[in-house]
Amino acid sequence: PVPSPHPRPSIPLQDIRNTVGNIPMEWYQDFPHIGYNLDGKKIYKPIRSKDELDMFLEKMENPDYWRTVQDKMTGADIKLTDEQVELVHRLQKGQFGDIHFNPYEPAVDFFTHEVMIHPVTNRPADKRSFIPSLIEKEKVSKLVHAIKMGWIKPRKPKDDTPTYYDLWAHEDPNSILGRHKMHVPAPKMKLPGHEESYNPPPEYLLSEEEQLAWEQQEAAERKLNFVPQQYRCLRAVPAYTRFIHERFERCLDLYLCPRQRKMRVRASPTPPSPFQRGLCLPRCHPASQGHTLLLLKARSPSLTLLSWDGAISPSGSGAHDRSDDGTVRFWEVCTARCMKTLPAGGVVKSVAWNPNPTICLVAVCVEQSVLLINPCLGDKLLYGATDQLLESYVAPEEERVQPVHWVPASAEEHARGVRLLVQHSKAVKQVTWHGKGDYFASVVADSGNRQVLIHQSSKRWSQSPFRKSRGLVQRVLFHPLRPYFFVATQRYVRVYNLLKQELTKKLMTNCKWVSSMAVHPAGDNIICGSYDSKLAWFDLDLSTRPYQLLRTWRGDWGYPNPVLTHFSPCSDLLQNPLLVPVKVLKGHAVTLDLGVLDVLFHPTQPWVFSSGADGTIRLYT
Repeated sequence: PVPSPHPRPSIPLQDIRNTVGNIPMEWYQDFPHIGYNLDGKKIYKPIRSKDELDMFLEKMENPDYWRTVQDKMTGADIKLTDEQVELVHRLQKGQFGDIHFNPYEPAVDFFTHEVMIHPVTNRPADKRSFIPSLIEKEKVSKLVHAIKMGWIKPRKPKDDTPTYYDLWAHEDPNSILGRHKMHVPAPKMKLPGHEESYNPPPEYLLSEEEQLAWEQQEAAERKLNFVPQQYRCLRAVPAYTRFIHERFERCLDLYLCPRQRKMRVRASPTPPSPFQRGLCLPRCHPASQGHTLLLLKARSPSLTLLSWDGAISPSGSGAHDRSDDGTVRFWEVCTARCMKTLPAGGVVKSVAWNPNPTICLVAVCVEQSVLLINPCLGDKLLYGATDQLLESYVAPEEERVQPVHWVPASAEEHARGVRLLVQHSKAVKQVTWHGKGDYFASVVADSGNRQVLIHQSSKRWSQSPFRKSRGLVQRVLFHPLRPYFFVATQRYVRVYNLLKQELTKKLMTNCKWVSSMAVHPAGDNIICGSYDSKLAWFDLDLSTRPYQLLRTWRGDWGYPNPVLTHFSPCSDLLQNPLLVPVKVLKGHAVTLDLGVLDVLFHPTQPWVFSSGADGTIRLYT
C-alpha cells in the first residue's frame, strides 16, 4: 500500500480511547464508569479524594499544574505539550491554528476588471430586462387601491419628545369601587418658625454645649434637623446645603405615603393576667431577695458558677449542681444542706438526673467521659435497687464494636458513687436522658458525624445515629411522649423519627447561634434560645418557622434576673396560644457581665430554681 503523506501518530499503550461517541457525559455521573474502550470494557472513573487543601498544595508544588487539564471522556489528567500550549495561545489571540497558514496571500483575480475583446459570456439580453413587468403592475395597482380605501396608512414620523403619564388622571373620585374612595391627602409640610429665620431671636440660637449635644444625638432624636444661624442681612445668607436632600426626602414621603385608610383591630395592649383565670401560682409581691426561700451559696468565695447546670430529682426532694471547680454538689431542698460533694476530676460540663423515679442515677459530663453516679442519698431501697440493676448486667459472648468504651468504676471511684464510665474520643459538652430512663444521649465537641451518640445503660450499648454531619450540634433533646429526637445546630433544629430513622422536620430558628432548647411537656411546642438575645417559639403542628420571635432585654449572655412567663397552648386552632411575662424574680448580682445562667422548675411544687454567675443558687416561690 502507498503510505499516506500525513501518517497518523502512534498510539501509546497507556492511551485509553472512549468509544461512547458525541453524547452528554452527564449521563454517566451516577455510574462508577465513564464509558467503554476499544475492547468493549468499562472505563472506570479515577478516584478523586483530594480536598481543597490538597488541590492548593498541588498547585503550589507541581510546576506543570498550569498545563494539566482533565479529559471529560476518560476523567484522566492530561499534561499538554508545548505545541498544544502554543496552539491554545494562538486561538486565544484570535489567530489561525495552523502556523504555516498565511491569511495575507495575494488574491487570484479570476474575473479581471479590464474589458477584454472576447467576453466570458456573449449571451444576448432577455426581453424581460427592458419590458415592464405585468405582475409588478398588478401589485402596484392593488397597493394604490388599498391606500385610497384607507387600509394602508402612511408611516408617521417618530416624536422624540418624552411622554409623562398622570397616574390619577382617569380615576373617578365618585366611583364606589374606585381606588381612592378612602383617599388620604398627602401631609403638608410644617410652616417655618422663628428658628428658621436668617436673624432669629437670641433664645433660638444654640450655645456650644447645646450644639455639641445636638451633634452627638441621633438624627431621629433631634428636635431640629438643622442648627439655627444668625446673619447680619438677607444678602449675606448663603445657599442652603441640604436643599436637594430635603426635597428628595419630601418626594419619598409623598411617594411612600399610604393612600388608603387601614382598618385596625382594636385590641387591648395588655392581655389579662393569668392569675385572674385561676392558675395554681400564688398571688404575691414581686419576688426579691427577701422573698427567697432557699439561698445556696458556694463555700469558697472564689467559686463562680460560670457554666452552672443543675437538675432536680424526680421526687423533688434533692437537687444537684456542677461548676467549673470540678465538683458536683448534692443539696437537700427542704433544709438547704449540701449533702454530698463529689470531686469529678475535671471541669464538669453538664449533669442530668435520671427521670425514672425507680432509679437513682445521675449522668455527669467530665472532659471526655460521662460518669453514671449513684449518689446513695434518700431511700436506701431505691439506690440499693439501682446498684443491683447495674450489677445484673451480663456481657455478651462476642465483643461488639462501639464508638465509646464502657468501663466499670474502680474501687476508689465506686466508694465515691461512680458506677460506670462512658469514655468518648473527644470532650463531651451535654448529656440528656430519655423519658423512660434507659437511654441517654451525649453531644461531643467534634465536627464529624459522631457528634451525637445515643447510649443504652441497661445493655451498655452505644451507637452513632447519623452518617453525615449537618453542622456543629449545640443541644439535643428527647421528645417527652413520641419517639422523636431534637438536634439543634447553630441555626436549625432538626426533628428525627427514631423508629422510622428519617428526618421529620427542619425548623428555621432565624437566629445566628442557638444556645439552648426546651420542649413543652405535651411535646407540641418548643422554644430555642440564642446568643444574639432571641427566643424562637415553634408550634410543631403549625409550621417549621417560628410562631413568635421574642427578643430579650440585654445583649449579655445572662440576664441579671429571671423572668417568669406564663404559657398556655390551645388545642383549638381558632384560638392563639398565650405567652405573657408575669414576674421578674430579683436577687442575683451581675458578675463578669453575666447574670442568670440556668433556671429550673420543681417537678411537683410551684417553685423555681435559678443559678447565677455570683456563685449562688436561689429558690423562689
